[in-house]
Amino acid sequence: MKNAPRAQDVADLAMVSQSAVSRTFTPGASVSEETRRKVLAAAQKLGYRPNALARSLITRRSHIVALVMSYLENQFYPLVIEKLSQKLQSEGYHVLMFIAEIDEAADGVLAEILQYQADGVVMASARLSRTLAGSCADLGIPVVQFNRISDIGGLARHATSSVTSDNYAGGRMAAELLVSRGYRRIGFLAGLEDSSTSRERERGFNDALAQAGMHVAKREVGHYNFDLARAATRRLFAAGSDLDALFAANDHMAIAALDVMRHELGLNVPNDVGLVGFDDVPQAAWGGYRLTTVRQEVEPMVDATVALLSEQMHGVLHARDVVVPCLLVERDTIRDA
Repeated sequence: MKNAPRAQDVADLAMVSQSAVSRTFTPGASVSEETRRKVLAAAQKLGYRPNALARSLITRRSHIVALVMSYLENQFYPLVIEKLSQKLQSEGYHVLMFIAEIDEAADGVLAEILQYQADGVVMASARLSRTLAGSCADLGIPVVQFNRISDIGGLARHATSSVTSDNYAGGRMAAELLVSRGYRRIGFLAGLEDSSTSRERERGFNDALAQAGMHVAKREVGHYNFDLARAATRRLFAAGSDLDALFAANDHMAIAALDVMRHELGLNVPNDVGLVGFDDVPQAAWGGYRLTTVRQEVEPMVDATVALLSEQMHGVLHARDVVVPCLLVERDTIRDA
């Protein structure tokens, strides 16, 4: 069996140093165009492929980022995976995705993350426990929470960064829009009770209603789940209900509510009932929904996440919380002005 070509073989053929070969195959490393051309030509002739695992043993950097997810049912997170993976790959990192149970701490994947010697961790729609945060902090592995903030305290919290939308402002936007369009009996469909996103959206929503001299007329919890949101919508609009508008804590639940309103209850949206969601998932713009919603700006959130990881992986020790502004997107589920 023929031995695989080595980096030194490429260096000898290209008449460059072995370190020049290494730099050629390291994203972002400095190497002249002439050297790069000679190395790539030699590598192609020899059939050489760099061994990332061997390089990680030398550099003690795996260039692996662990992405921990738990809520792929929500159409927002497949978009996050796509954009985040593309951005990390463009920066020279490899993405390993781990699935955690929704509404449970992600400690179960900790051993796997450590086994792969990840250089950083992104927690998206997964709960970060004090144990997991503390273990990563002790090992010098930076953690960035995407679209949520945990209630962990102490040193572990100070070692954990976060990137969120301005959920509070987004909740205010939803309330102000519904009030401005003449809706007066407004309900709220919450996500998970312990979710920072749902709590902040509700807090902003309630504060804006209070400033208008109003309050939430009725409230149910949909647990960020399609079927549970449908059931919650039926309770909100049970016999005798006089709700004329609803704010759902995300689009996944808003779409579930819209299906029930139109197809089960025979309500006209937006004339009988107005509806606002949160996220602006691709399906929100589909012709069958045309959902008015608060948009989370995915690309700025992804850029901030990768920047925080990069900072901390290169020695910036202090954690930061980044808040990205939201944008109101009006479609067809509220009345015209």
